Amino acid sequence: MRTPDLSLSEPPVFGLFQKRIAGDDSLLELAKLRFGQAGMGAELYAGTVQEVEHLLHFRPCSTPSVVVHLPREFKLTDAKNQRQIVELATHFEKNVRGFVIHDHAELASDTPQWLQAARALNSELLSIPRSPMLFIEYAAGLEPDLFVGFFESIQDLARVSACLDVGHIGIRRVRKTFLQMHPGQDVCALKTQPVELESLMEDVEEAVRSGLETVLEMVRSVGGCGKPVHFHLHDGHPLSAASPFGVADHLSFLSEVRLRFEYRGRRDAPLMFGPGGLRTIVERAMDAVKSERASFTLEIHPTSEQLALGAGAPLFNHWSDKTNAEKMNHWLSVLSDNQRLMMKFLASASQTRDKPTH
Repeated sequence: MRTPDLSLSEPPVFGLFQKRIAGDDSLLELAKLRFGQAGMGAELYAGTVQEVEHLLHFRPCSTPSVVVHLPREFKLTDAKNQRQIVELATHFEKNVRGFVIHDHAELASDTPQWLQAARALNSELLSIPRSPMLFIEYAAGLEPDLFVGFFESIQDLARVSACLDVGHIGIRRVRKTFLQMHPGQDVCALKTQPVELESLMEDVEEAVRSGLETVLEMVRSVGGCGKPVHFHLHDGHPLSAASPFGVADHLSFLSEVRLRFEYRGRRDAPLMFGPGGLRTIVERAMDAVKSERASFTLEIHPTSEQLALGAGAPLFNHWSDKTNAEKMNHWLSVLSDNQRLMMKFLASASQTRDKPTH
């Protein structure tokens, strides 16, 4: 069975490339500028040929290929979606490294149908000479063993593999751990920081620490399938209210959660991973998946913070209110900061792997 050639000099690092802030396409021009300055690849959110073509217009010139995240409602077992994926793969075989599609809860209840769909779609993709990979993302909160088992069942499929979203995996484990300690209570519901939170902080911290262990185990297990693996990287914390989308993850690895009270001498709580956890994830990925089969996207969401536009200001001369442009600029700076951290850890992992063992 043929395996796609995904080899690069280093595992590629992509960033979330889209408009999650209101405004015209000047925001994408700013993203093109900042991604180009950082040398960062782009993961686009699109579902049609026209949408991909539009976003490729803003692709940084330094990016030879992109990853395309398909719409949330796309389902592997849907015949129409299968045709759309084949159409996109055929049209963009020279420009797209891989497509990402979400898993769904039905994978647990109708696994045979999902296996059949994966095999059928893999066959279609193999007929395309330079077909991109299709990565199925851990997103629906399935039992980790079930998700891993699915990919163990399709080890022979050359064009279909896994996308491990470390934030989704970690937060699911955090919620489960806290629920075991406090039956009937969702730790994410404490993000309003009620008065009883202070007395629960020790248990919250224990639950938060449990996320990394589950992520590392899934990286090891899925990596053992010997297939290319794509990673969505972002941090999280059940108390975080930073996301404008109301989720507890998709945070920068360089941030913390502000507390309304002092706990152990601080008013900030560390996130689920932090820089140290990210480094461990990268090291495990490089050990389990191997650099030529791994790829990473920093799937960090914007917040409400702003940053002066600097050299990007001329792109917004026609805007009377630059607030959203400065929010976009702040978001892009956060992505760049995390990318620099990633590149440092990848270089370190590569050096460790290449050291003689004798």
